Amino acid sequence: MTEISLAWLLTKVTAPVIGATQKHHVDGAVNAVALQLSPEDIRYLEEAYQPHVLTGVMAQNTPQAKDHHQVWTR
Repeated sequence: MTEISLAWLLTKVTAPVIGATQKHHVDGAVNAVALQLSPEDIRYLEEAYQPHVLTGVMAQNTPQAKDHHQVWTR
């Protein structure tokens, strides 16, 4: 399951950050790089997802909010 999850994530972002604390975690991450999901595989994995409204800090992370000084700045 690790390999499938990371292979799917690799189709969405440049590089997922993994939290490997044991050797087999690293092995699963390495195996995911070689796993190529077909468009049908991706549709199958995503078909149960129900979009929802973001809340909290993530709700503030919008293209319009990037100009506000309090969002993602020091």
